[in-house]
Amino acid sequence: MQKVIEIKDLTKRFKSNEVLKGLSLSVQKGENLVLIGKSGEGKSVTLKCITGLMTTDGGSIKVFDKEVASLNEDELKDMRCRIGFLFQGSALYDSMTVKENLAFPLRRVLRMKDEKEIDERSRQVLEAVGLIDTINKMPGELSGGMRKRLALARTLIVHPEIILYDEPTTGLDTITSREISELILEMKEKYNTTSLIVTHDIPCAKIVADRIVVMRDGKSVADGKTKDLENSTDDFIRSFFN
Repeated sequence: MQKVIEIKDLTKRFKSNEVLKGLSLSVQKGENLVLIGKSGEGKSVTLKCITGLMTTDGGSIKVFDKEVASLNEDELKDMRCRIGFLFQGSALYDSMTVKENLAFPLRRVLRMKDEKEIDERSRQVLEAVGLIDTINKMPGELSGGMRKRLALARTLIVHPEIILYDEPTTGLDTITSREISELILEMKEKYNTTSLIVTHDIPCAKIVADRIVVMRDGKSVADGKTKDLENSTDDFIRSFFN
């Protein structure tokens, strides 16, 4: 299968604090890879390095077979247009309506000007995430789960090939977390996306993952299917699933 993300021996430090200490992983086209580990392991940092939002200190990151560190500004912009990033806090524009939040990336990223097409695309993604009735509301009028759905709709609206999820269910109750997890799976099947999902939510991981990578001390220490990791002989790995 084709690797759309390939990370080898990645290192990243913040002054004297070395967060990533030789992380290696790959994501195959069309799969959901979940990255888990204790807090402070550098999972979110990894996502930012993949998109070039953070520079790395060593190792290699290839996205679509291109070395991220060697891309110029225009090439980096082109790569980012093919990647959706669902931020932990949703990062919605509270001064814009739901419709305006969706139109923004269409105008800014895709340079779309046809208002009819913008409206049609906005309605399509809102239908997909079950939020069509909120199109004229403000984000502040939405529940936490609805804001997550809107953030996912805004990510999907530019038709990304890869989606990076940073803690997609954080702060949500158990039922809403499950709904968002099932929605992630549904959107993958509907839009044929490839996803890298950072989460502490093991029930979410079990729902969405084709494969799970476990991090420890800034490195990958396990890579496999959920059932394989649940039955691991390593107490640290097994502890995530018990």
